[in-house]
Amino acid sequence: MLTSFFHPAALFIPAALITPFLPRNIVRWITLLVPALALAAIYCMDNGAHWEIHYLGLKLTFGRVDQLSIIFAHVFAIQSFLGFVFAFHLKNKTQHIAALLYVGGAFGSVFAGDYLTLFIFWELMSVASTFLVLFNRENKLAAGAAFRYFLFHTMGGLLLLGGLLLRSQALGTFDFLPTDPHALQLYDYLIMAGFCVNAAVVPLHAWLPDTYPEATVTGAVFMSAFTTKTAVYVLARGFAGVEILAIAGTIMAVYGVFYATIENNARRILSYHIVSQVGYMVAGVGIGTAMTVNGACAHAYAHILYKGLLFMGAGCLLYSAGTAKLTELGGLVRRLPLVFIFYMVAALSISGMPFFNGFVSKTMTIAGAASAHRTWLAIGLEIAAVGTFLSVGLKLPYFAFYSKPENKMPLKKIPVNMYVAMALGSFFCILTGLWPSLLYRLLPFQPGIEPYSQYVTMSPYVYTPYTLWHILQAFMLLGFTGLGFYVLRKVVVPHAQRNLDFEYLYRLFGRGFMKLVSWPAAAIDSVWGEVYRTVGLAFLKVTAKGASIFDRKGIDGALDGSVYGVGRGGHALARTQTGKLQGYLATALIIGLIVFAVAWFMG
Repeated sequence: MLTSFFHPAALFIPAALITPFLPRNIVRWITLLVPALALAAIYCMDNGAHWEIHYLGLKLTFGRVDQLSIIFAHVFAIQSFLGFVFAFHLKNKTQHIAALLYVGGAFGSVFAGDYLTLFIFWELMSVASTFLVLFNRENKLAAGAAFRYFLFHTMGGLLLLGGLLLRSQALGTFDFLPTDPHALQLYDYLIMAGFCVNAAVVPLHAWLPDTYPEATVTGAVFMSAFTTKTAVYVLARGFAGVEILAIAGTIMAVYGVFYATIENNARRILSYHIVSQVGYMVAGVGIGTAMTVNGACAHAYAHILYKGLLFMGAGCLLYSAGTAKLTELGGLVRRLPLVFIFYMVAALSISGMPFFNGFVSKTMTIAGAASAHRTWLAIGLEIAAVGTFLSVGLKLPYFAFYSKPENKMPLKKIPVNMYVAMALGSFFCILTGLWPSLLYRLLPFQPGIEPYSQYVTMSPYVYTPYTLWHILQAFMLLGFTGLGFYVLRKVVVPHAQRNLDFEYLYRLFGRGFMKLVSWPAAAIDSVWGEVYRTVGLAFLKVTAKGASIFDRKGIDGALDGSVYGVGRGGHALARTQTGKLQGYLATALIIGLIVFAVAWFMG
């Protein structure tokens, strides 16, 4: 029986490889065509294992298709199209190359059926996304941020590599299968830790707010969509029901909104909200019921759309005004009205406003936690929802677009394609909010569909977002949060400062490690230097003196004696100096034979 499958990565990666040789205008249209073809390929896929390769006794599966991989691939294709529309104006092809490779790596990770294939595409994502930061040559901080980003993801990759090798040695397979949450081994913890680095789990998260604000305007839009959500996918695939993830995800949700509330840079605020929103997903995976895992997947889908739109809005501010700092913005609502409108669509989506996509995804995870009797986790996630609306839905737009008289700062004209991308993103945020069935039918756990994992609690399945209680609860939560912000709007004024995070501890640890390593080396070098000065130099002097005596008495004496012998009429010696090479060789051969014969008879 023939099955249908074409790998989307087989579109993105070749497109990246041929881009350097194509005219710039053709490259722009290729970047739009490739995601469209990828989405068409996803709609035509059959479930099962595809593109299996047997190599050196290993089975590599490049195309594992089921409900879990389909929902992530589906939104990846949509968001990659939106991202390339947003980047359509770019004249520099290098950013397109990096983005194509990055998205190709994300698709490869989603469809990987074994850990080796996953590792290959995982590292491709790490390298390609580093260049999306490094290519921001107008930002002096970008190079350092890119270097730290690459180091951190290299560490995550090494954890993953060590875990998969130990797992292969123990189990004899590289197959990427669900893990029993109650029987985790050392290699499982190593693999999960590698995944948690990309998921920005606290305290492994500081690379994200350190890096994303320094990326290119378009690069940040791509990075907000793929790295952390690919990590959510692999956690859902392999570690659903692991208790530590439920706790860690709730901590992420609260921690992220706390830092977002006190930040000044718009893109840094949004970066911390990635940490917070991914926390909902990690918590849902960790709780491990069908509803919470469905909620994690639904929220990942919604988050990719509205977070990409949020970064587009902040990117437009940076592109037009030259800054994303709230202390330098304000009073721009009349001058950038479309940016404000599209941004608010995303802000209401992330805040869980009814009729926007965040309402139909975020509340599923919270309701699933309550249904699983994880009351404290549900409360923590609800508190994080308040902080989300406070910082992203109220503080950021108020201080960026209002809070001051009309701002007369010079503004750079925003390209039309950036507005088009934001309009399309807004459309999808509203569409999936008004018709959640479009999203829910993609979810991995549904009646009549074979579950991908036997370790997920399969009840309950059903979640209905648009009930009177859910709507009233959402409006009450958002209404009281808005009232609190209005009262405290002069207290939560942003300040032009960089808030300390775990990044400071990383650097402190790095400095301490360098001192720890360099101090013994310096001590050994000092001791060795003293030994060399007292003993080594004296020995060299004695050796040099002996060599001088040998040179004068031995070598010079022998040569001078030979010369004197010839000069004084040493006829026998003179006869040996014929000047014929064959004679010298024959003499050497005879002497060698005599020495060999003596050694032979004596032996």
